[in-house]
Amino acid sequence: MTEKLQDLSQATVESNAQEPASKVDDSTATKKKKCRRRWGDRKDGRKLRTLQPMNRITPYIMARRYDACNTFAESFNIARADALCRRKVKEGMANFGMLHIFLSAYVRTVSQFPAVNRFVNGQKIYARNEISVIMVIKRKMAIDAPDTSIKVVFEPTDTLDNIYEKFNKVVEQNAVEGEVNSFDKLNRALLFIPGLFLRWTVKLLAFMDYFGWLPEKLTRLSPFHGSMIITSMGSLGIKPIYHHLYDFGNLPVFLAYGAKRTAYEPDSNGNIHKRRYIDLKVVTDERICDGYYFAAAFKHFKRMVENPAQLELAPEVVYEDID
Repeated sequence: MTEKLQDLSQATVESNAQEPASKVDDSTATKKKKCRRRWGDRKDGRKLRTLQPMNRITPYIMARRYDACNTFAESFNIARADALCRRKVKEGMANFGMLHIFLSAYVRTVSQFPAVNRFVNGQKIYARNEISVIMVIKRKMAIDAPDTSIKVVFEPTDTLDNIYEKFNKVVEQNAVEGEVNSFDKLNRALLFIPGLFLRWTVKLLAFMDYFGWLPEKLTRLSPFHGSMIITSMGSLGIKPIYHHLYDFGNLPVFLAYGAKRTAYEPDSNGNIHKRRYIDLKVVTDERICDGYYFAAAFKHFKRMVENPAQLELAPEVVYEDID
């Protein structure tokens, strides 16, 4: 009965949000990316032209991203996730942890609910061309250690192992203390501009971004342009926070998860059981899709986190966003 309800829920979401389900293979996905951009498309996304009138007018009513923020909290039973992490470490995947499971679950969710990978720029709603995840990392776990930003691009067909390899490769390239990456170089270049002129430079960049005129190289480097940004409060030993979305750029989702915690809970017979949980707090841009769609997507995300063995296999079907 539960499975039937879940299937009906996903079908209803696809109908309400005008999300025709279409199975794509790697060749179709590659072919689609190479299609010529149409008038109104951006370098990082294609304009959605068949949205309902209410969806199209919402970005004009809530013109700023901070005016469109919704917050959401969830807890995950990590019994199966902990067991999988231990197994992966034994298989030689050093430092495999909950971060990789969260990333994989999110990528898998986007593959099934592509509307959560939309973004708003210039009061228009776009389907992002790729799944790009951003994270700020410290080059050393010390208070005075420098931070840097990384961006990792994933495919909707990626498995848990693929995501581990791609993410760790980028982290290793950027975590060396004393080294500077392209993001650091961009920041240093901007700081050569005097304060007052720097303020106007940022305004100019925001103006260009509004119309989709930013060079692709800048959006590639920018930590404010991507599918999702994630932060681990657990590595700091504290609970997660609700982190705001940035008005600059087009990030639609911010995930923050905390340290693992233990709870002692009674069952229906009054017996006490020890369970392990991890808490997640989410901030979303509500303009990209409706609340019903978001709810269905995050239910799927929760199922993937709590049953991560499914993430070791590629998805049978990948759904494309509407036209």
